[in-house]
Amino acid sequence: MQQDNRTKELGTKPIGELLIKYAVPAVVAMTASSLYNMVDRIFIGHIPEVGTLSLGGLAVTFPIMNLSAAFGAMVGVGSSTMISIKLGQKDYGTAERVLGNLVSLNVIIGVVVGVLGLLFIDPLLLFFGASENTLQYAHDYMFIILLGNVVTHLYLGLNSALRSTGHPHVAMSATIATVVINAILDPLFIFTFDLGIKGAAYATVLAQIVALIYIVSILSNKRDVIHLHSGIYGLQKRIVKNILSIGMSPFAMQLCACLVVILINKGLTKHGGDLAIAAYGIINSATFLAIMVVLGICQGMQPIAGFNFGAQLPERVDEVLRKAIWLATIVMIVDFVLCVFFPQYIVMLFTNDPELSALAARGMRIICCLSPIVGFQIVTGNFFQSIGMAKRSIFMSVSRQLVFLVPFLLIFPEFWGTDGVWASITAADGVAAITAAFLLWHFYRNKATMHAPRTRMASTLKRVFFHNRVTP
Repeated sequence: MQQDNRTKELGTKPIGELLIKYAVPAVVAMTASSLYNMVDRIFIGHIPEVGTLSLGGLAVTFPIMNLSAAFGAMVGVGSSTMISIKLGQKDYGTAERVLGNLVSLNVIIGVVVGVLGLLFIDPLLLFFGASENTLQYAHDYMFIILLGNVVTHLYLGLNSALRSTGHPHVAMSATIATVVINAILDPLFIFTFDLGIKGAAYATVLAQIVALIYIVSILSNKRDVIHLHSGIYGLQKRIVKNILSIGMSPFAMQLCACLVVILINKGLTKHGGDLAIAAYGIINSATFLAIMVVLGICQGMQPIAGFNFGAQLPERVDEVLRKAIWLATIVMIVDFVLCVFFPQYIVMLFTNDPELSALAARGMRIICCLSPIVGFQIVTGNFFQSIGMAKRSIFMSVSRQLVFLVPFLLIFPEFWGTDGVWASITAADGVAAITAAFLLWHFYRNKATMHAPRTRMASTLKRVFFHNRVTP
């Protein structure tokens, strides 16, 4: 069948060609996803008279959205990784049942998280940093987003499955469609229908509904080896356990991100008030674009690394890791140049408020000063996740957020105020990159895991950064 041919190429075609084929659609999709969030913020920031407060209200919804996304990522990433590995092992029956379990888990978790969020929405927003001035705006946006929580979970989870089942371009098209639809509906709902921040939320959910319908239609194609059909949705203990185990890393990362955003918001509220919260919303949206590009590269790497790991082709696994690190580093160097030297031009997209613009530009410079090494850290964590080494990936996720960033957030702002909050993020990135390098070195020192005991990390790093050809 056609899908079988698509997955076989993961073990035969040149790695560079494959990475381009799988990463480009994923990068486009992730960039579109980032723009999807930016579009909301750009339009919301220009709502007459209340744009700055609306941005502040939107910023305090980040922890709830991260918490919801944590559960979605656990299922989506865990399932797509399992599908890639099972396809590499030619275990098509299990791969299909994983797809069915992905749907069932997303529906169950989406409903539970959505209902709990709606029941405790105001206490949660106040806990996460909302003030009397921003609470109503945050509530209006988050209430609608939580109503559509199941749609969001299914859309993100099945979009990940598309890439693992040999449909990277379809995944890209679905994500682009959500951006285009959202960009069309945002000004219509926000300004024409005078719905304000509620309009942005309606646009978001409706765009995801349209994309989800499209994705389901593609994954229901009976000509594909792996497709949606009756009989695969019953939860199986072994499959669910493996999905959650592999997906625990992105879950931990998102959960830690939730805690971190709480501390960031509280630190900014204490030292800078609602204006600082709004500035963080702008910085987060702008800098997230480069991170999403890197994550797109990682998503392109994931099926290649997972398939070849399952097929016991370690040289190909090594090669896709090296190339992904190179691409991610280049992206983050570009991010460094733009955000450190030209932040004012980025900030002006979101606001015309001079005080808010100055605060956001300064924060962006501080946060992005170590951007060139962030790509290596992200790729390394996703590499361990792609080959099913959940413990290493979880450790990297948790250590960056909890072990490094939290202490910095508790200490630095007491000395440097708002600048201390920005500096905490930068310092955590630096220490996390060093940790990633150590774990990767340790992995290659124990190369027997990959059935190639003579390969050494030093040789790998030379090949990565200096193009030396080293024979194992």
